[in-house]
Amino acid sequence: MGWKHHHTILKSGTVLTCLFLCFNVSLHGQQQYELNTGWKCIRASSVNKTGEEISRRNFPLKDWMPAVVPGTVLTSLLYNKLIPDPFYGMNNEQIPDIYKVGRNYYTYWFTNDFTEKFPAEGEHVWLQFRGVNNSCDVFLNGRKVNSTPDKSMYLRQEYDITPFIAKDGHNRLAVIVYPPDPVGNPNGGQGGDGMIAHNLTNQYTAGWDWIQPVRDRNTGIWDKVLIKRTKDIAIANTHVITLVPGKRLPGDNQGPATIKVTAEVVNTTEREIDGTLQYDLADEKISAKVNMQPHSKQLVSFPDYTMNDPKLWWPNGYGKQELYNLNVKFLIDDKVVSDEEDVKFGVRKIKGVWNTHTQSREIQVNGQKIFIKGGNRILSDEMLRFSPERYDAEVRYHRDMNLNLIRVWGGGITERPEFYDACDKYGLLVMQDFWVSGDCNGRWGDDTMKLEDTITRRNYPDDHRLFVASLADQIKMLRNHPSLTIWCGGNEMRPPADVILPLRDSLLPQLDGTRIFFEYSNDDSMSYHASDGPYTIQPDTFFWSHRSDGFNSEVGSVGIGDYESLQRFIPKENMVVPAYDTGAHKWQIDSVWKYHKYSRYDSSIEAYGHPKDIKDFAMKAQLVNYNQYRALMEGASAQMWDWYTGIIEWKTQNPWTAMVGQMYDVYLDPNACMYGIQEGAKPLHIMYDPVRKKVIAINASNNIYTGLRPHIDIRNNGVDTFLNIDSFSLLPNTRFETNLDIDNFHSGPGYQQEHFISLSLYQRHSMLDQNIVWLPDSTGTYAWLNHILEPEISTAALSKSDGIVSVTIKNWAGLSIEDIAFFIRVSLVDRKTKKRILPVFSNNNYISVLPGYEQTVELEFTPQDGIGLMVCVEGWNVHKQYIEIKKR
Repeated sequence: MGWKHHHTILKSGTVLTCLFLCFNVSLHGQQQYELNTGWKCIRASSVNKTGEEISRRNFPLKDWMPAVVPGTVLTSLLYNKLIPDPFYGMNNEQIPDIYKVGRNYYTYWFTNDFTEKFPAEGEHVWLQFRGVNNSCDVFLNGRKVNSTPDKSMYLRQEYDITPFIAKDGHNRLAVIVYPPDPVGNPNGGQGGDGMIAHNLTNQYTAGWDWIQPVRDRNTGIWDKVLIKRTKDIAIANTHVITLVPGKRLPGDNQGPATIKVTAEVVNTTEREIDGTLQYDLADEKISAKVNMQPHSKQLVSFPDYTMNDPKLWWPNGYGKQELYNLNVKFLIDDKVVSDEEDVKFGVRKIKGVWNTHTQSREIQVNGQKIFIKGGNRILSDEMLRFSPERYDAEVRYHRDMNLNLIRVWGGGITERPEFYDACDKYGLLVMQDFWVSGDCNGRWGDDTMKLEDTITRRNYPDDHRLFVASLADQIKMLRNHPSLTIWCGGNEMRPPADVILPLRDSLLPQLDGTRIFFEYSNDDSMSYHASDGPYTIQPDTFFWSHRSDGFNSEVGSVGIGDYESLQRFIPKENMVVPAYDTGAHKWQIDSVWKYHKYSRYDSSIEAYGHPKDIKDFAMKAQLVNYNQYRALMEGASAQMWDWYTGIIEWKTQNPWTAMVGQMYDVYLDPNACMYGIQEGAKPLHIMYDPVRKKVIAINASNNIYTGLRPHIDIRNNGVDTFLNIDSFSLLPNTRFETNLDIDNFHSGPGYQQEHFISLSLYQRHSMLDQNIVWLPDSTGTYAWLNHILEPEISTAALSKSDGIVSVTIKNWAGLSIEDIAFFIRVSLVDRKTKKRILPVFSNNNYISVLPGYEQTVELEFTPQDGIGLMVCVEGWNVHKQYIEIKKR
């Protein structure tokens, strides 16, 4: 049934023959469980024994240490406290790098003793690996399971281990995992010297401009190990395609949709078997009669099913994320369930059209155009420590930022299916890169860093047949996720011709055929004459005045966390404020900051006044963070469908304690970047254009808004001016620009430039949006902010239910907007330690409360036994205070 002898298969025929013969992992079997406890490991060079010997139950494991699986060698070493935490300070320098110590140093044995009863007649037991980096040999109960080492980080492996199961049910699995070869020199370049890309593995592990080298190059069993039991017929790779004709809107009373389902079925026996393949959906049973010849495989197509009034799946901000469950099973002789598979899917249609006005690709879902507000993602953790809970938290953060797309960057990994489950749940479209990056694969010369020339590197990785097989496998694994929208050949570089052509012309049409495809992330078919960037701090006006590509796959800025975030990984003695050396004409940056890839804020923080200390520096950095990312998203949204069809911010997070480009740190603590993005990316939003001094409202949703009325409060010349504008309407995907020119309100010889502008958008008496903008004075600085007084506020925290706390802040100050309670961070903390509880999800943060008003922040979290909670409130002109949480 599996990839047990896939190397022989790949050498014997064409790509299409490979696709027919290769049978992949079925993730939801009739009886299935994960081997995720009880693992042990040891460096292979310390055991002078064969796999046959090690995998016998009587072989002693006395000196072996507990192992973390799924995980990497470093994950297990850290768990056993044999290496320091590579996230802290300069600890990563204390861990031996594989380039210097050799591959044997990180070649490890992993064993697991598990109980699985001996299969009865007509039963089969399967061993499934969803991801091993980079190659492995497998042994069970004294026998070798695979004939040759299985390779590729991105190719699932499955073995029929029925003949290997012990008679008494007590089994030992032994797996030796070999690192990538070559491992690459981590010489400071993007992907080091580039040699890591000879392998089918993640390229970032040799170092990038946001991470130091991962010392073992992520060697290990990094994804799930599963045991599955079936009878004689097995099912895999069920495929659901949904056809949604016409142009739809969210809501009930939908026209019909067509559901097309196929599944791969394998007869593992020497006898002919008749049966029925059927699936259950919405209280309906759809079936197909099947005749299985001995040792055969079939791709079985079910009759098309017409679903009346389907509940559609929509991206975040455009509708609900409705999902369906489908159960497929094979019944031998229409009676005995041999195998079954569960599939979750959404009913929706993805289409990409060329927008001739913006000269870029426009993405449509269910016939409606979607303005893309996306974020680039690397991966959760450099040592591949993942969990469904962490995936859910990270994707939810993206949903809460009002984003509707996540790009999975090509120098990393194909994420585990739990990541895509979370994207399905929260409505985040996915742009999935494959495993190529221009930095390693020869888009640029980089002669000082790269060992081989550009032309040679463009042919990486070495084994193109294995690359194609891995592509086919990953497509099958992910294709049922409604969130998956774009397949992309690679980051800033297309794969070699004999990979990209089969991918484009054979694999995707045959295995999927329902999604958009870009050959690489700067492809002209994405945005004409596409480029990317900038990646460094810009004046806020830049994002309003500079026209980027119509669909920019990468544009970003700075993003360090606040003081508490920095404390988690920077030693006290290295908490040194960056300073400009006027004599040397350069910024002086602490060595630990440099090591953690600090991206300079230059003079942007000085615009708020010279930092008194590191805490003050971090607070002022949050003001810069908020404005940078609000401006980035507002500048793009204000020009939707005129300049842009989409923009993807670089990047939302780091898998390590880097000090560059992140909305939240690796510990899941948000900074002000997140809430600047959240503000600027609102589907219905009122904003101020600082270049043309105009007020703009946008509607990036499927909703129709009528009777909208802006309220504008301008602090000008020492006086508050309140402006009301005639009401207007906003149709879906449209904008409204007022005739009001803020400059018209500048007057008198004593003119002082306005400091605050409060923009509110009302519908009748309900405030739908509020946006408070602070502006530089005539010198280009925000020094005036240091003179606003601390207002009189009251704060109350109420426990609404287990896991939800509501915090209300009232500002009792005078009537002037400059009596604002400014830039307040609300956190949930441990009562004893006063450290933040993470992750916590809030509907808003870094808020400003106008005088005479109140704002409520809702905090949602997972309760933890034995931890008392308080709320911490602290702002620019609000002293730090801890608030008791009252119960209803």
